[in-house]
Parts: sequence; structure tokens; C-alpha cells
Amino acid sequence: MLPATERTVRLAIPARPEFVSVARHTLEGLAGLRGLPPETVADLKLALTEACANAVNHAYGGAAGTIDVVFELSADKHSAEETAALLGVPPETVYKTIVVVRESAKRGKPILCMIPASAEADLKKLAKVLGEKKLSLPTQREAEALTGLQAGGISTLALLNKGFQICLDESARRHEKIHISGGQRGLNIRLKVSDLVAVTNVTWVEAI
Repeated sequence: MLPATERTVRLAIPARPEFVSVARHTLEGLAGLRGLPPETVADLKLALTEACANAVNHAYGGAAGTIDVVFELSADKHSAEETAALLGVPPETVYKTIVVVRESAKRGKPILCMIPASAEADLKKLAKVLGEKKLSLPTQREAEALTGLQAGGISTLALLNKGFQICLDESARRHEKIHISGGQRGLNIRLKVSDLVAVTNVTWVEAI
């Protein structure tokens, strides 16, 4: 196993379209070190391109800024504490995206809610805020089928304009930047909370 200091690679790129390819080429080289199969590399590159491009286009729109990309060289699914340790950041700044299902499909597509990775969602509180009668959590397999993404890699950045309602827990207001998944397990993006809000057009909620 790699030492903790060698399990992550951080890359900060200017928030401009021409620099997205730099992150993509870096990812391709790191994937080679991990010996990942070509189809997995292709999925990672697609997720990275979508996440970075969405951040560039929707949060910055040509204005100056920086996107922080963190690659985990471990393919395992980590707990919040493990992810924070790998990233070298406080656990409360690592957020996960949970899939929440409405009582009736007629009410709309599922909800993507970003909450602290160490917390559990309070569905009754979330339902009240969103005006829903009842909400539920799908199984891991169901969440993957609903989003087309692997658990541990479900990301709002990869699911923009797909009909999902996107929510962010009020706790994020306490942080300048937070880490969220980039759309594949082992790929994390750090964004300013204000930029994430601009990208995803979130509904602020009390969800924990």
C-alpha cells in the first residue's frame, strides 16, 4: 500500500477552458500508474471533463479563478474520515451527494442533496423544507441505476441539466470551500461554496 502522502495528487488549474485538457492528461498519466483498464480511464476522463467544464462555464464564465482537482490513487470507497485524511483537510469540509427519492415519481425526478460526508440525512426535515409528503433513500444499486454513476462517485457536477433537483445543506455556509466528488470514485473537486452554488443552482436546505 502506498504511504498516505503518496495516495493523492493535487492539481490547481486556472478556471479557463484551455486548461481542462491539462487536468485530463494528468489524470490519464495517473491512471496508467494505477494500471486501470482503458474503459475505466475513459469514464474518469469524461467525468473530469464534465466537472471542470461545468465549473468553468457556469461558475466563472471567463472570470479569474482556480479549480482544485484531487486524484486519489486508491480505488477503494472511503469513509468521510478516510477521505479527509487522504485529502489532508478537515472532515467537515468533505461533502457527499446522496440520492433521495420522492414518494411518487409524478412529483419529479430524484433529489441530489449534498451534505457533510460524516453526517446522516434527516429525511423528515428535508421533506418539510421541500414541501414533500415523504422522501426515502434508495439502495446503493438503485442510486447507481438512477444516476448512472458508481456509489462514491455520484456528483452534482456530472449530473447538471439532467432533471435532478440539487440541494445543499446549510452547514456549507460555514466554509469558504468544500470537497465534492468529481463524478467517479477517487476523483474529487474542491470549489468555493459560492462557485458551487452558481454552477448547480442549489436549493439551500436543512438536511441533517
